[in-house]
Amino acid sequence: MNFDRLLELVGEEPIFETALLLAGPVNPAAIHLQLSRWVTSGRIYQLRRGLYAIAPPYQKVKPNPFVIANRMVRASYVSCQTALAYYDLIPDIVQVTVSVTAGRPGRWETPLGVYQFHHIQQDLLRGYRMLDLGNHQQALVATPEKALLDLIYLTPGGSTPAYMNELRLQNMEQIQLENYSRGAEMFSSPRMSKTTTEISRLILEEKEGYESV
Repeated sequence: MNFDRLLELVGEEPIFETALLLAGPVNPAAIHLQLSRWVTSGRIYQLRRGLYAIAPPYQKVKPNPFVIANRMVRASYVSCQTALAYYDLIPDIVQVTVSVTAGRPGRWETPLGVYQFHHIQQDLLRGYRMLDLGNHQQALVATPEKALLDLIYLTPGGSTPAYMNELRLQNMEQIQLENYSRGAEMFSSPRMSKTTTEISRLILEEKEGYESV
């Protein structure tokens, strides 16, 4: 297979898997060898075993980090600081794309960014939605409420008022308190349930701050 044929097969897909090239009467060993050569020459990026992206200037679509994260670990969704920053609920610029999964935790450092995966129980793998990210790309991302809940749950001391103050939460009109409270109960943890009161306080303080301006 030559490189032009690869570009034809990939088309406008932002990332592709080895399986795309193994259909039909092909030599798998030869395909893997050619992929390795293209990685070495800088024509493609290897994101993890079996997952690749076309490198500039050959790529037709720049892959969104959220799409990459979803494909790095199939049963996962983007959450925690990454989702909160996406919704502009925290002022920080987040350098790592953080996701949660019911599978094994892991971390990948790739040419297209760093991807961190935290483990949560299978019954907590909910509270996400498919978002349109532009360029015909979509990814599963936590709702604002679930992103905050996941972060609090996964961070040691995350349920304390001190930690929540450190987050410097903003634009909290996006947080629906009823949805947050319902999500907190899902964790079956008294410390998580108690955070509803603190979040309610922060929402009220921000609202009063707007009204006093």
